[in-house]
Order: sequence, then C-alpha cells, then structure tokens
Amino acid sequence: MNLGHDEMRPAHPPVSAAPFGEQEPDRPQRWHSRVLLGERKEVEIEHDGMVYRLRLTSLGKLILTK
Repeated sequence: MNLGHDEMRPAHPPVSAAPFGEQEPDRPQRWHSRVLLGERKEVEIEHDGMVYRLRLTSLGKLILTK
C-alpha cells in the first residue's frame, strides 16, 4: 500500500481563525499556518496590488513567492 504525504500526516486539532496567544500591541500578530492554508497546499495573498503565493512543501516548509 502506497500512502501519500497527506495520508501519513497525523490529525490536527482544530485551529481558531484568530491570532493565538496574548497579543501585545508592539509585537506582530501570530497566525497559525493552518488558518491561512486550511486543507490547501497553496494560497494567494494580495498585497499592495501584487499577488504572492504561500506554498506548503512536501517537507512541511513554507515558501512565499511573488
């Protein structure tokens, strides 16, 4: 039986769609990658008229490209 990458990944608990932890006004907000990606491997982020791609690699790393 040949398992794909997703089938080998353990189940994750639900993640809130809000930033996590105590947020301090002078610190950047922290978001869990699963909030941004959901079940997808790639999302597009629009910033200042440009579209960027945030991609999850097969090794579990994040790559942001223009």
